[in-house]
Amino acid sequence: MTPRSATKRAQGQAERAANSTAVAAGARAGFVARGVIYMLIGVLSLRIAFSGGGGGGQADRGGAVAEIAHKPFGTVLLYLLGTALAGMALWRLSEAAFGQAGPDGRKASKRAMAAGRFVFYGFVSYSVLSYAAGDEGSGSGSSDKSSQDVTARALDWPGGQWIVGIVGVAVAAAGVWIAVRALMRKFHKHLTMSEMSKNARKAVDCVGVFGGTARGAVFAVAGAFALTAAVQHEPGRAKGMDDTLRAFTGTPAGPWLLVLTALGLMAFGVFSWANARWRKV
Repeated sequence: MTPRSATKRAQGQAERAANSTAVAAGARAGFVARGVIYMLIGVLSLRIAFSGGGGGGQADRGGAVAEIAHKPFGTVLLYLLGTALAGMALWRLSEAAFGQAGPDGRKASKRAMAAGRFVFYGFVSYSVLSYAAGDEGSGSGSSDKSSQDVTARALDWPGGQWIVGIVGVAVAAAGVWIAVRALMRKFHKHLTMSEMSKNARKAVDCVGVFGGTARGAVFAVAGAFALTAAVQHEPGRAKGMDDTLRAFTGTPAGPWLLVLTALGLMAFGVFSWANARWRKV
């Protein structure tokens, strides 16, 4: 066997492994885990809304992890959650290496996005598993404090205001992009719509549009806060998910805008579970 044929054979074996049942199962487990996190963030947001914005727990990923930890068998559940998120990370890594499902799945831009998602889910998985193992500062840290600390450090760099401002614009733009894609039902191409019943298609459309729009809105507002922090050179203006959601109670709509957003995040959780069933992987 020549070195070239041996390389091709190794690449073929790696690609088959990436498309294996185990990787697909990991991806579906990851979608279930993501749905759990967004569902809990939505519940925590509702608590904040009905407590007048001053209490209700920490409405972000850290708050969701802490909420699970305080339940019976919480540590076991966190290990399951972290392992499922590791499965999601592995699937995203396979997409980065070999391309996504679909005719344009091998495009460089798609693979680069998959690589970024691999890093993100790998970090989230590690933080959840670390928390389950006893490092309580890992998985349940405040997104608000983290955002402000990172912003403060970045603003001290040469050109820091520009860097923070660009990041803020990028996050806001990503939020708008997420919302617009949800409204345009772009998620259809990633799902096996033909396998759904008529009622299931309507339900998936409802939670996909509503949930994706709410999620995008949260990202867009968080990006706007980061941009404000850059313009005013005040790290305290930057907000994580928790403070971003609490800020919704200060609008003329009062707590009802947060209630609507919370329901949207819960809808995105249900949409994630639908992905676990019908996503093309």
